[in-house]
Formats: sequence, structure tokens, C-alpha cells
Amino acid sequence: MVETIHIDGLQDACQLSPVRCADFAEAAAVCLDHHGHPKEVVLAVEGDWEEKFTLSWPDVDQQMRDSRKDMEYTVESGAYCLAMMVIEKLTGLQVVKQSQKRTGFDYWLGAKQAFGLQDLARLEVSGILRGNKAQVNRRLKEKVEQTKKSDNLSLPAYVVVMEFSRPLVKIRKR
Repeated sequence: MVETIHIDGLQDACQLSPVRCADFAEAAAVCLDHHGHPKEVVLAVEGDWEEKFTLSWPDVDQQMRDSRKDMEYTVESGAYCLAMMVIEKLTGLQVVKQSQKRTGFDYWLGAKQAFGLQDLARLEVSGILRGNKAQVNRRLKEKVEQTKKSDNLSLPAYVVVMEFSRPLVKIRKR
């Protein structure tokens, strides 16, 4: 049986504020709706994990679409949502806080309810609204390179590329 990921349940899969989680979840729903996916669709996970999940999300209305006309920002936010949820399902690690700019990664991962010095890993995320496998693989390679900026931390890095038209998540752990 394929496990279901309810996009509007992001707040249970990370430790960011409920408002931030709701924003990311709405963005993911708008990206999936943009492609006309049914309200439940299979998400393929490839790379260092091979898995399938069913994605489920609430109705997307015109107000939500109108609020998200900047698709570059919407794709980035939606990719954060799905990356955080998939990483939590696969590893048990949760996003505990955002990283600073120019560190080479987006978020800190830790154990559930862990804060501060208990950071256990780095998470770098990228989103593609519509792309082919070559584009996804190229973006993954770029993002893997980007995480090397923070290798001095001696913590693993999870790199996730989310492609919304299939939908597909490609993950590399380094």
C-alpha cells in the first residue's frame, strides 16, 4: 500500500511556524493544480531512495491562484513543502530552522523536537514547474555542488529537486 502525504499537514512534518507551513503547502497545491493533476496523484521518489507516495491536497480556488502569480516563488515554496515532507517520511529528520543566505543550503534538519546544537543535517531544495529528466539531473548536480560551501560543518546534506509536472522528487544524500 502506498502511503499518503497530505500536503496541508506540513506543520506535523517540520518545526517551522504554522503560517510558514501553510504558505508552503498552499504553494505546492497551486503548482500541482497548475498541471491539472487530480487531487490525489502518485509522487515518484528517485535517486538515493526509490519510493512512491500518494499526494493529497485541499481544493485550490481562484483566490489562491491569483495570490501566486509569481510562479518562480510559488515553485520554490511548493518544492520546500514536498521536500520537507518526503525527507521526514524517509529519514525521520525534520526541518528545525531556516539557514542563512550563502551557506549553500536552505534548511537545517534535526531530530523531532531538537533545537540548537542538535542540528544533524543540511537540506538544499530546488523546484522545477515542468522539466525533463535531463533538467532534473542537471539541477540536482548543481545543487549538490552548491552544498559543498558548507562541508566544513561535517554534516550530511540532503539535496532534493522537486519536478511538479510528473510529479517527481529526486534525492541525493552526500
